[in-house]
Amino acid sequence: METAEFVRVLDREGRLLTAAAEETGTGAEVPTCPKWRVRDLLRHTGMVHRWAAAFVAEGHTAYHPDGGLPDLDGAELVTWFREGHRQLVDTLSCAAPDVRCWHFLPAPSPLAFWARRQAHETAVHRFDAESARGGTPTAVGTDFALDGIDELLRGFHARDRSRVRSEVPRVLRVRATDADDAVWSVRLSAGPPVAEREDTGKAGHVGNADCEVAGPAGRLYLALWNRLPFPEVTGDASVAALWRGMSAVTWS
Repeated sequence: METAEFVRVLDREGRLLTAAAEETGTGAEVPTCPKWRVRDLLRHTGMVHRWAAAFVAEGHTAYHPDGGLPDLDGAELVTWFREGHRQLVDTLSCAAPDVRCWHFLPAPSPLAFWARRQAHETAVHRFDAESARGGTPTAVGTDFALDGIDELLRGFHARDRSRVRSEVPRVLRVRATDADDAVWSVRLSAGPPVAEREDTGKAGHVGNADCEVAGPAGRLYLALWNRLPFPEVTGDASVAALWRGMSAVTWS
């Protein structure tokens, strides 16, 4: 996916998140984020939007702390969120392709990183907001979901910060059933997980993996972010349980 496409997704997902928050109200519980209410979701995501925009707009070439959470609620909080989302979309849309700034995962450019990361950040939290509203959530597109799976497995969990560890080496296979060659092998050990994209995958066979989790890309993406159960688990289910228990990505 190109940077401009990620920005379009970010724009759409933020609008959907805002609409769901307005419909439910900021006091609604968020089933996919235990102990959070919609106000927490808006404060967190809005803070992240402003934090990300500042790197690109102000050209910070080293880590820069976020601005903290606002003491806002209700309609004021929704307006604050909407304004920050708009600022981020406009910043990414207008930035020079060769802008230099800090980023924390490998990427073709800093701008490509921030557009991609914020599109996925917002998409996952949009799903959270829609889970608070109830009903059928907006589907996650296949290509976008595949990109998000790759970012999570080969980006986030390749870092030392990943808590997904196993004293006994294990292999988790991740397979999207609605796309060709959308298979990853994730090697778990006492160090950070090592994920590789495979060339082929065969339905219903775990092969050299200890466990395989599989399903349509959109559902698998949300399951790997611990928003839904895994659609299918084959082999040693304790490996899938290890992922669910240890893979949460936290802000601090």
